[in-house]
Amino acid sequence: MPDGQWVKCAGCSETVNRRELEKQFMVCPKCDYHFKMSSTGYFDLLYDGEYELFDSNLFANDPLEFTDKKAYSDRLVATRDKTGMTDAAKAAVGKIGGQELSIAAMDFSFIGGSMGSVVGEVVARAIKRGYERGIPVMVIAQSGGARMMEGALSLMQMAKTSAHLTRLSEAGLPFVVLLTNPTTGGVTASFAMLGDFHLAEPGALIGFAGPRIIRETMGQDLPAGFQTSEFLLKRGFVDLIVDRRQLKEDLSHLLNLIMETKKKK
Repeated sequence: MPDGQWVKCAGCSETVNRRELEKQFMVCPKCDYHFKMSSTGYFDLLYDGEYELFDSNLFANDPLEFTDKKAYSDRLVATRDKTGMTDAAKAAVGKIGGQELSIAAMDFSFIGGSMGSVVGEVVARAIKRGYERGIPVMVIAQSGGARMMEGALSLMQMAKTSAHLTRLSEAGLPFVVLLTNPTTGGVTASFAMLGDFHLAEPGALIGFAGPRIIRETMGQDLPAGFQTSEFLLKRGFVDLIVDRRQLKEDLSHLLNLIMETKKKK
């Protein structure tokens, strides 16, 4: 989102005061359009005050010495300097409604939230923390998909994260996914669609290939809004669409209900 006191909303084309937008957790107060929010923003929204961050010491390498318009190694340095992040995902553990929860949150501002080796490792470790500590796990997906600059190393993260989710399931612990705008590519093809519960933000783009690629491949236009969270809710891919301002209350209720039921078994 551009800097400045006022920003233009993509939902209603009105200008919105940045400070008011931040008070509303990056939701337009005029039309309820959900702006992209940072991983730290989600932690601040969901956790009951304090939380512990993990894996901020992980940095991606450039084993393929990949270059397109710019060398990947240079792109990593420039993006780190611009965002202040080490990569496109952060992990934390804290309490929500008194229930401890491990979260891995992706961030679109870092190379489109693309999933490389570091992102996959952050997500995998967040899941591992869940089954080792006996607590639920949540992933907040916000990604353009696998990071092409890392080739097969990126694609390996799909299998790695899925394997850790098997361990979480064997431990009888819930895995919740929040699908935000956008959630596409290899992220959708792996952990983002393996949740016990799939929550989504309103109007989020969710799919494997983007609508432009599908249109060019099939040679025809598909139904309007066919990759939105609302479309997928009607077809059973999404369990619940949640306004971000209501997310903490709904998630807390869901987790406490699940964990209380688990204790009684």
